[in-house]
Amino acid sequence: MRAFGSRSEGGVLIVFGLMLPILLGLSAAALEYGSLVKRRGELQRAADSGSIAGVNQFKLANADDAAAILAAVSMARAQAQAEAPAGRATEAAATVLNNHSAVQVTLTETVPLSLGKLLQISEVTVSVTSTAKLSGTTRLCLLALDPTNVGAFHLEASARITATDCSLYSNSKSASGIQGGNASMASALSICSAGGFSGSKANFTPPPATDCPALIDPLADRAVPSPGPCVSVPLYMNPKLLVDGIDSPLYGSNVVSAPSVTLDPGTYCGGLHITKGAQVKLRPGIYIIKDGPLVVDKNASLTGANTGFFFTGIRGGLLFDQGSVISLTAPKDGLLAGLLFFEDRSLLSVLPLPPPLSLKGRAPFLAGAIGLREYRIISDEARTLLGTIYLPRGRLIIDSKKPIADQSAYTVIIARFITLYDGPNLILNARYGSTDIPVPKGVGPSSADTVLSH
Repeated sequence: MRAFGSRSEGGVLIVFGLMLPILLGLSAAALEYGSLVKRRGELQRAADSGSIAGVNQFKLANADDAAAILAAVSMARAQAQAEAPAGRATEAAATVLNNHSAVQVTLTETVPLSLGKLLQISEVTVSVTSTAKLSGTTRLCLLALDPTNVGAFHLEASARITATDCSLYSNSKSASGIQGGNASMASALSICSAGGFSGSKANFTPPPATDCPALIDPLADRAVPSPGPCVSVPLYMNPKLLVDGIDSPLYGSNVVSAPSVTLDPGTYCGGLHITKGAQVKLRPGIYIIKDGPLVVDKNASLTGANTGFFFTGIRGGLLFDQGSVISLTAPKDGLLAGLLFFEDRSLLSVLPLPPPLSLKGRAPFLAGAIGLREYRIISDEARTLLGTIYLPRGRLIIDSKKPIADQSAYTVIIARFITLYDGPNLILNARYGSTDIPVPKGVGPSSADTVLSH
């Protein structure tokens, strides 16, 4: 016994026996901590999936905040519950941020602790947050393409533009690339200038962001229709040839003044002039207006569903004059699907349309803008213009006293210059899901990239 007592090998066993409960406790704690880390990672992945699913709703035509929140919560909760231990509940909440361009998802879960009970900590709450945002311009509904000139996007007098669910943009790097004068007002989801803006901040809601990166023309690669054989409007469609003044040849060589006329798609060489009370209905299809303008004046009306206009040739432009009534929707399919007006982008110099006889909408000369086609909407009854107006070489002038395009599910405008005079209220709706007219890629619903942050 004396010899055995003097040996030290048994001390290791004693120490091991004393340390064993501590080692087991540390091992169990490490396993429990690892389980918590694993579960937190699972919740983070679920939150990421939910925020991405939510913000991607804003890339769809019928997106709204409720749809984004529903998609985010449903996706996050489903993924979290799929990996959760039986009987454990996960709380999910989502919020829309940054004017419909970001979605934040928060997941919260109460996790029971086995060892925590020894320390009177029976459970711990694990919470994760994920925010997904769209990177780039979203829901674009107006773009002035000119890169340098003053007033590429210009409002004056009491002109108003209302685009509360989409964005207004000017590519001009001029210090006054966007101009708002007098009592004019532009109200939009966002307003952005590649240069600066002039006018009071009261002219804009919200105030324009400046020094924004210029946008590439989203329709620059859109295929153009080819002109076909010329359509000649028969003389019997112009019974008022010598009534109420002589028809101006500068307003189009195809003249319609009959009370009720239906026209077919085709190439109208020399332009198309609807005048003297004529009521013209268009059959669906593409109308190519070549070497002349499209003019509706003297109380005439022009209506057409699923019709698109392509302007080409040495002389062009458009005038919807005072007293005219206009109701047009773009094609649902084909080469001009979603495009209401499409200007030939290849012509650098053209003969401009002369001022309307009323002189209303006459525009001042813009430096560097020689040879622009002008597209003038002066009518007080042009309330349906459903589709995209694409005038890459032209200038759109709106000068009326009443709302324009307010009865359209959506209207998108891309033009070199955009000018609003006098007192119109141009309404750019963004109800993309309420029509079967498609929205061209790059405008309307966002095609921006999705960026995650935790």
